[in-house]
Amino acid sequence: GRLEAVTQQMGYHPQYLDSFLKMQHYLMHMDGPLPFDCRHYIAIMAAARHQCRYLVNLHVLQFLRAGGDPQWLRGLDFIPPKLRNLNEINKILAHRPWLITKEHIEKLLKISEWSWSLAELVHAVVLLAHCHALASFVFGCGCEQDEGMRARGLLKPLSPGNQCFCEATAGTCCSQELLRINRKRSLDSCMELDSVREHMQQIHVETEGREEMRLLQQDREEGEGQEVEVAERCSHPPGGLSPLADNNGEVTGATNLACYMQDPDFGYQDFARRDEDQTQVFRAQDYSWEDHGFSLVNRLYSDIGHLLDEKFRMVDGLQSSAMAKRQGCEPSVFKRGIWNYIHCMFGIRYDDYNYAEVNHLLERMLKVYIKTVTCYPEKTNPEMFDRFWKQFKHSEKVHVNLLILEARMQAELLYALQAITQYMI
Repeated sequence: GRLEAVTQQMGYHPQYLDSFLKMQHYLMHMDGPLPFDCRHYIAIMAAARHQCRYLVNLHVLQFLRAGGDPQWLRGLDFIPPKLRNLNEINKILAHRPWLITKEHIEKLLKISEWSWSLAELVHAVVLLAHCHALASFVFGCGCEQDEGMRARGLLKPLSPGNQCFCEATAGTCCSQELLRINRKRSLDSCMELDSVREHMQQIHVETEGREEMRLLQQDREEGEGQEVEVAERCSHPPGGLSPLADNNGEVTGATNLACYMQDPDFGYQDFARRDEDQTQVFRAQDYSWEDHGFSLVNRLYSDIGHLLDEKFRMVDGLQSSAMAKRQGCEPSVFKRGIWNYIHCMFGIRYDDYNYAEVNHLLERMLKVYIKTVTCYPEKTNPEMFDRFWKQFKHSEKVHVNLLILEARMQAELLYALQAITQYMI
């Protein structure tokens, strides 16, 4: 039930890991507008949109440890209407954040028995964006695939000596000893990853060219087959608990993620195919994190803005000279190309950027990988991380996945916070 594999990967960049853990701990465990059990249930709803069993299993356990009602784990039909009403913006933010409007915000905040406060809604929005983006990282670095290989393992309660991911920081900062341990675990995991990769290569016999063509076809068709599969899983037995329990009553993991979703067919759609009359390009000069989003979120959910801002700045400041050199450009140019490409897929444009640079900086298969992990991470297969970036070191691949995580999270926050701002105005 721990996110140990995630901290192993992030441990390649210990300064970022420290910043991430502080934000994660504050979001899930410190004082805030939302009750603790609701925080973990919202995380379950967010992770389920991308079929991320890894995160769902973790938060099912944390939900129960926080005193959550086990009946809620039967699915959305068994939770309070107030939480269920969050499903619409969860769905939109996860797949097409440009569709969120002030009307969605007004519907949640309108005066009724189940209305949200502004502070509660901002907390929920940060949780949703955080878990959607973290699901991209989990799939992108292979943590979800590793979870699948251990799927029958029990999610037992943690002993005092085994800190969970959220508790790995003592209030404000994770210790240097934790960072040292995580760096060591990261190095040790390389040996394990090598054996896993050898095993997967024996199982997957498709040629490299056929695999690339298949991924490109998935990109174009937007995963119709995957959506059909999700729809079929939606017909779960009524009243059946989602988490399995063994004879001793211990949680063994969620078996039916569809019970935490409505409208499973709703997925990412290329922004270029939007209805021009309804959706306009989001211009970063008109509403930015630095000038608008930061102050709003920090005012309504005290201090979270500072922690988010530190995380955004930390990923931007990570060393990437060797990675950029392989691509034949300056580090800042390469990182900005990835960041702006991700934002472009969500309809966010920068007037001062020449988007022709993206095609020059990012080779075709790298773009396929980034788009897959960003827009439909559940389609990432176990070989993609290893195959498409043969010239990159493992730590550099993790670095790019951190850029995906943060760029995606900021994109979702910008759309949601802009809608809240428009509602307030």
